[in-house]
Amino acid sequence: MKKTIFFICYFFAISTFSQFFEGKKNVKKYEGFIPFYYNENTDEVYLEISKLNRELLYVNALSEGVGSNDIGLDRGQLGSGVVVKFVKAGNKLLLIQPNQNYRAVTENIEEKQSVKEAFAKSILHGFIITEEKNNKFLINATDFLMRDAHGVADRLASNNQGNYRLDKSKSAFYLERTKAFPKNVEFDLMLTFSGKPKGYNIRSVTPNASLVTVHQHHSFVELPDNKYKPRVYDPRCGSWQMTYLDYATPVDQSIRKRFIYRHRLEKKNPNAKISEAVEPIIYYLDRGTPEPVRSALLEGGRWWNQAFEAIGYKDAFQLKMLPKDADPLDVRYNVIQWVHRSTRGWSYGGNISDPRTGEILKGHVSLGSLRIRQDFLIAQALQAPYANGKSEDKFALEMALARIRQLSAHEIGHTLGFAHNFAASTNERSSVMDYPHPKLTLKNGKIDFSKAYDNKIGAWDKITVAYAYQDFPSKEKEGLVKILDEASQKGLRFISDADARPKGSAHAYAHLWDNGKSASEELKNILEIRNKSIKNFSIDNIKSNQPYSVLEDVFVPLYFLHRYQTDAASKLIGGLDYTYAVKGQKDIVVKRIKGNVEREALQQLLRTINVNEIAVPKRLLALFPPRAYGYNRTRESFKSKSGVAFDPYGAIQTNVAFTLDYLFHPERVNRLLQHYNIDNSQLGLDEMLTTVIKSSFKKEYKDSYYRGLHNVVKNEILSNLFYLYNSTIYFEGKAIINEKINSIAMDLKNSDKVIDKEFLLLINDFKSNPSKYNKKQKTLKIPDGSPIGMK
Repeated sequence: MKKTIFFICYFFAISTFSQFFEGKKNVKKYEGFIPFYYNENTDEVYLEISKLNRELLYVNALSEGVGSNDIGLDRGQLGSGVVVKFVKAGNKLLLIQPNQNYRAVTENIEEKQSVKEAFAKSILHGFIITEEKNNKFLINATDFLMRDAHGVADRLASNNQGNYRLDKSKSAFYLERTKAFPKNVEFDLMLTFSGKPKGYNIRSVTPNASLVTVHQHHSFVELPDNKYKPRVYDPRCGSWQMTYLDYATPVDQSIRKRFIYRHRLEKKNPNAKISEAVEPIIYYLDRGTPEPVRSALLEGGRWWNQAFEAIGYKDAFQLKMLPKDADPLDVRYNVIQWVHRSTRGWSYGGNISDPRTGEILKGHVSLGSLRIRQDFLIAQALQAPYANGKSEDKFALEMALARIRQLSAHEIGHTLGFAHNFAASTNERSSVMDYPHPKLTLKNGKIDFSKAYDNKIGAWDKITVAYAYQDFPSKEKEGLVKILDEASQKGLRFISDADARPKGSAHAYAHLWDNGKSASEELKNILEIRNKSIKNFSIDNIKSNQPYSVLEDVFVPLYFLHRYQTDAASKLIGGLDYTYAVKGQKDIVVKRIKGNVEREALQQLLRTINVNEIAVPKRLLALFPPRAYGYNRTRESFKSKSGVAFDPYGAIQTNVAFTLDYLFHPERVNRLLQHYNIDNSQLGLDEMLTTVIKSSFKKEYKDSYYRGLHNVVKNEILSNLFYLYNSTIYFEGKAIINEKINSIAMDLKNSDKVIDKEFLLLINDFKSNPSKYNKKQKTLKIPDGSPIGMK
């Protein structure tokens, strides 16, 4: 009897395993979350669907990229992660993406149905049922998988690189990365796009730009259980938010629900002060990362465990090397991937999350391999390390590795669910989620690199981790409010992207790549360091036998060293201090920056348009010959209006235009008008323009080189005044600008200098037709700077 039962069970198992393609050669079955078959003869994949109407996660990604930062198709780039389900309709299985943005969270089935019917869903694909056996359906998934799911052709077209289409005759499944596991199945395809290339970028990274071959990846993943508890979003908490509209919400409450993205983390012992996690958050580093970068990334990434320890977890965050047989795109692994490009570019951290709840399922960091070289270049420019044929550049490598540690922590922070905090640099570098500029000081006449970058997790980072991951056996709402109130009492600020980006933004304490509690004081410091390094700049800033063209390239980051601190200081003028205020908080809501602070900032900003400060010294002009053969100018080089020659006039014009672009921004001008009219102790537009004009048109230089450079400065100021007059400023501002232009004209009338007469003609032409000057004067493009120290 036992043998009979065994035989029946064995026969059933065999027949179930081979119920499709039975007896077919060259057809391999992959057992996993969704069983599938690969037919080698036809290069086709068939899915075996046994559970209809079951929600699962579908993700697409780019497993092998193009290699151009400008195009933006990187190895390991994640696409969207969406909830889908297979639904039978006649002879087809439809892959349906339900609408997660509109819901009714209620037990009322009819109410749920009414919302479901009110908003569109998306059918991603219709699969003809090839065969059906024992309530299992066989569908050919080849067309769905062998398509441009990641939008490569669209990206190439939108970047003006050419019109491409998928060439299926030159595409195939890539079986080395096509795998099946109990909770996920992975498909990888080698796709070739045929087309006529138009742009340089695609030509520069492909062996044959008419045929661009990349790899795209598809994953079907089991969704997590319903035991995860979403955590409410607060604009002060430092996390990203996921939102949806809940139409079952009572009328006296907000229909928009906001929660944070976070990994699932629970203590083994919720009542213990220190406890291990039920499942720790483990990240894995790409095995292709070389030393000494590998050790730096591991060290910096592990800083996050300091924040988890602060909320009572033991070893809750871990960072290890990726196992040899693991695929970086496998959703089971949180990965830090080492990405190569032809030019430096952004690093970034993304994740795949459950669209229903915001639970992070996979963190994925992409680190650009060239970014470490930019920090090395900055250090090399600041302190000549190659005197007397020696290579004393260890300090430069140490600074660059310090940046990489911070970068590792920063990008992992994004994948943990955290947003940028661009106010951290004004508060003792309180967060790794800021963009850091190297923090340098002068000690005994020498530059001190020892504290260029931080070496630990920040005080604000511990707040974000506490808000997102702290255990609350009870009174969670009260506990979360307490965390934010205590952060406010400690003076910790959180201000993110929209309020920190350059030019139009108004927040006085949120900037990118800046340092210091006082932006103007740090600008003064960085200008002094810049001047010191330029004074010492020489052929010893490059290695022996390198062309002088390399020396010019090393000079670029030094000459523009102050660019980001200039941005920071400019935001003090007409600036605001504010928080993401909520009712009941004790912190400030919004206030204007004091007039004396604005005036201090203006004085430092004037140094950045002062010829004495920013002129390229005459002695250096002899070190910058026309470019050596094979060392052409790049986007990171000085531009020139002098042909092959180095252009010191162009350098100073670019520098001045950069400062005035911030200082004369129309939105800043409007705030200056309003703030002064509210409080006459503020810096007003009239005073600001008077000060700028006094520092430029009222100055004279005897040296003809400096006088020529100063004429470039004056021309740039006039051009910006003309443009500002035509911009979206209020009428009162136009009147003030017009009066200042008139005052310049009055001074020029008494001059017999040819250049002054030309300026006067320019002003008269503007007076006769102001709208003619509604565009800024074209200046040479400033060499790439962001991301500083990396990309």
